[in-house]
Amino acid sequence: MNLQQLLQFIRMVNLQFRSNRFDGMPQIQVLISSELKPSVPPTEPQSPTAGRTVLKGQPARLLRVKGSRTLLISAYLEHRTTKKEVRVIAIKLRREKVVLQCLLRCQDQQLVSEAAIRIHRDHFRFPYGTADVLCPVPSGCEAPTHVAIAPAPIKDQEKSELEFLEIKNQKALNNSFPHNFTCCFSAMYNFTNVLQLVQSLEMLQFLGVNRVVVYKTNCSADVQRVLDHYSEKGLVEVIPWSLSKYLNVSRKASPQQSPGDIHYFGQIPALNDCLYRFMYRSRYVALHDPDELILPQTVGSWMELLPLLKKKYGADRCYTFENNWIPMEFELPPPKPNALPAVDQWQNVSGVNILAHLYREPFIPRRRQHNAKIIVNPRAVFATSVHGVLQPQKSCIWVDRKLARMYHIKPRGPPKHKEKQLIYEGRLLGYSSHLIPAVNAVLKQTGLLPEAT
Repeated sequence: MNLQQLLQFIRMVNLQFRSNRFDGMPQIQVLISSELKPSVPPTEPQSPTAGRTVLKGQPARLLRVKGSRTLLISAYLEHRTTKKEVRVIAIKLRREKVVLQCLLRCQDQQLVSEAAIRIHRDHFRFPYGTADVLCPVPSGCEAPTHVAIAPAPIKDQEKSELEFLEIKNQKALNNSFPHNFTCCFSAMYNFTNVLQLVQSLEMLQFLGVNRVVVYKTNCSADVQRVLDHYSEKGLVEVIPWSLSKYLNVSRKASPQQSPGDIHYFGQIPALNDCLYRFMYRSRYVALHDPDELILPQTVGSWMELLPLLKKKYGADRCYTFENNWIPMEFELPPPKPNALPAVDQWQNVSGVNILAHLYREPFIPRRRQHNAKIIVNPRAVFATSVHGVLQPQKSCIWVDRKLARMYHIKPRGPPKHKEKQLIYEGRLLGYSSHLIPAVNAVLKQTGLLPEAT
């Protein structure tokens, strides 16, 4: 290894530590502590380790099915099937053979129906997978409010001991929604990348996103400050998502990379819950991570982009966006007359400045299905996975990269390309005049940047 290669390697390791993306696993200290109280005052002195010390996460609120390994997440009334049913999103041991029944609370009575279990095909060969437990609604029951699941047959003496889930999505909306765009982040774990998180949340607002749902396993104190700030504003909704109380979660996408009970911190059940949670609260739902941004190429926002996509590809589609890798190992100046904006004030903020990474790897058409992400009408989808939907009402389409594409800004490990092979992407830099003051304001409001800066 020559000197230049050694310096490149040291730089890469430093970036891996700084970025701490969901799948970047630097050696960090886990602090066993209670959850931060909401809205940490900006005037509170900042701990020198607050940027990189990870707090213990709050457990997810799941129900165990007695006599089974099945875990219940949430329940939703299904309006799109021929017969009305309740869909319970669950995590199930795939090899377990069990017959389940549903106990539905309906007005002043409790009714039993036979459950159908459908395990999603994207389980990546882990023992547990995402499942739908489908409960037909008996005749005479117009509006079931709660549901419990138990092995068949449910005996009368057992009914008082069962735990019930509230059934959400009681009304189907088709036109008027509280939000135009909702973005689902899952699953945030060991997360310390404050700067990129703030930049991404501000960018999403520029693009037209009204709500960001964070399925949080754990994060640093500084990240918690940021989440509290945006929660108070009404942009962010945090769902506790530490599954270690229930399962041995894998930290990777396959059992070979990281053995465990379930794929990648339970990412897929979280995405499916988010899809149904916002089915009638959001016109569109985007499924991607904080280090990913879907950027229009001819207009400035998703509000302007979606009418173009509907005109070109049709409405109620699953729109799939090609992934473009932006390797953080390279910090190259843009071609003249462009210039990187001066942001020296961010040097002491934990995380990565995405405006310093403007070059992508060459796009390989035959690999465009790898790591793609989607924007969907949630009412046109029955089940989703990480990089696409499993049960759409209409087929998914690939969006022309000249209209929009996704930028994945993360460490890539040992360089796969030389500097001269990388391609300049100036689209993100076009937002910098609005992004920089917005990020500065949030960092000051959260006490992560001095007011005098």
